[in-house]
Amino acid sequence: MIMRPFAAKVEEGVKGIDGKPSEGPVYRNLLSEKGFPPIDTDITTAWDIFRKSVEKFPENNMLGWRRIVDEKVGPYIWKTYKQVYEEVLQIGSALRALGAEPGCRVGIYGINCPQWIIAMEACAAHTLICVPLYDTLGSGAVDYIVEHAEIDFVFVQDTKIKGLLEPDCKCARRLKAIVSFTNVSDELSHKASEIGVETHSWLDFLHMGREKPEETNPPKPFNICTIMYTSGTSGDPKGVVLTHQAVATFVVGMDLYMDQFEDKMTHDDVYLSFLPLAHILDRMNEEYFFRKGASVGYYHGDLNVLRDDIQELKPTYLAGVPRVFERIHEGIQKALQELNPRRRLIFNALYKHKLAWMNRGYSHSKASPMADFIAFRKIRDKLGGRIRLLVSGGAPLSPEIEEFLRVTCCCFVVQGYGLTETLGGTALGFPDEMCMLGTVGIPAVYNEIRLEEVAEMGYDPLGENPAGEICIRGQCMFSGYYKNPELTDEVIKDGWFHTGDIGEILPNGVLKIIDRKKNLIKLSQGEYVALEHLENIYGQNSLVQDIWVYGDSFKSMLVAVIVPNPETVNRWAKNLGLTKPFEELCSLSELKEHIITELKSTAEKNKLRKFEYIKAVAVETKPFDIERDLVTATLKNRRNNLLKYYQVQIDEMYRKLASKKI
Repeated sequence: MIMRPFAAKVEEGVKGIDGKPSEGPVYRNLLSEKGFPPIDTDITTAWDIFRKSVEKFPENNMLGWRRIVDEKVGPYIWKTYKQVYEEVLQIGSALRALGAEPGCRVGIYGINCPQWIIAMEACAAHTLICVPLYDTLGSGAVDYIVEHAEIDFVFVQDTKIKGLLEPDCKCARRLKAIVSFTNVSDELSHKASEIGVETHSWLDFLHMGREKPEETNPPKPFNICTIMYTSGTSGDPKGVVLTHQAVATFVVGMDLYMDQFEDKMTHDDVYLSFLPLAHILDRMNEEYFFRKGASVGYYHGDLNVLRDDIQELKPTYLAGVPRVFERIHEGIQKALQELNPRRRLIFNALYKHKLAWMNRGYSHSKASPMADFIAFRKIRDKLGGRIRLLVSGGAPLSPEIEEFLRVTCCCFVVQGYGLTETLGGTALGFPDEMCMLGTVGIPAVYNEIRLEEVAEMGYDPLGENPAGEICIRGQCMFSGYYKNPELTDEVIKDGWFHTGDIGEILPNGVLKIIDRKKNLIKLSQGEYVALEHLENIYGQNSLVQDIWVYGDSFKSMLVAVIVPNPETVNRWAKNLGLTKPFEELCSLSELKEHIITELKSTAEKNKLRKFEYIKAVAVETKPFDIERDLVTATLKNRRNNLLKYYQVQIDEMYRKLASKKI
């Protein structure tokens, strides 16, 4: 049987010589096999995307939100493309009235909402550079970004204004104006004026724009559209520079990719936005929806009751990190356990029946309409009843959960892969292709992918199972790191962006993520964690002699293997009146609990983020050594070997953590 190719090999691989790593073949999307498709001359900037849709779909609902009155969440309220455009012109004019000139950096700091997008489009209308601000990068990140990007004006969610004006937030003094998404209290307005910063409510700013209208000053393709800050292995966030041309090319490419399928995205589609707009995944999803003249509804701010927004909005498209889909899976499994044995047996039989037909090549909608009617439509109803596409990105989604969702949600389910540097959409799966289960699909229309040898990890792109560091080249790429040419040169070599992710190219040209070159991983909720950096911090605790921190991209929590300091442990035991030998003390559950408490204290002292906390530990009595090949000659942790050695303990820790959640 001939395997169907999903990607085009356009260059052969090259064997490495003289210490240079081997390079695998270059792959492109099949739509780009003979060269990248010509770019639509009408869409060359992010401003074009929005402006053209306003012309084409003026009365379509564009942005929706839910008003909260007396702690009660109301129905969705909508602004049309025409209404949003009018506000964009007013906000842009007000910015110009305050002295904003082309190239000026404008910060946006707050939860996803219509004001976020209106401020963003106002920046595009006048060639201003939008810089998203967010505090999940750690304490001081907002301060750093405002100073580093030299931001002059900032749009802020009302609840975050107070923090921006605190004495330890030095950046406020360089701002010219703060514009609230809603209102500014007299107290905060006075506080800002004391340091020479103007404050404006949203309505006041709209009024200023109406009173002082300015002609738009649209950008050129080469102008910077946004600087998005993202985390690195340690230290300060890095500013990823994205041009208008890169944004527009990505959206045009996604349009071409999606249009080849029978079930197309249209202006009638509705997207539920809950991933942070300050991250690339949601930003580019929304840009694509604006291109289609479709609707974006925002969650009302509480992820714990996201299901309420889903039921109210009834979206056709949902994108999330694996943790979101893990929760959906957990909810369905919990409901199944509550069924009587007979009904559970019927559900499992229908699941196997539909899966068998999907594996034979039938689409999800035709594999078993009977199973959908009897069992699975109820799950689709829990997702609003209109869902057509689920996309998982940000970290790998386990094949088991992906398969389960494909069978039971009565919609297309695919995984994607990308980074801020590649505008988030480097690769995307094909709907209804079961051979892509557990993979991230094929290259985007305007990018190329190849693998590069990583000899120290045993990955060879020219081997029997081609694997290596994923490298990307093409037209949907960042221009560099803002004010950091050294780091830019470090990751871009001969035009290829080196991602640090390890991938495998399957025989059909599909990409699978299998490892990470650096000790930087993503947890299932999509957050980066620098393991070596955390080991250095936790190692400062006097209780720790050796530590290996482990994170699994399919899990949302970190665990660790700890070799405790014998002196500190014996001192702890003495205070409790325990006289056992060190080895016996290490087996006590009380010591594990004490270690967890100590590590939490260290985390708090160093202002680590909650997902960087160690949630479970295995206690080892013997330090990591060269004899067992657990460390290098310079005593650096050999992570792959440590995982093999402690696999049983790792599995047991995650099993116990999972049982606690249930």
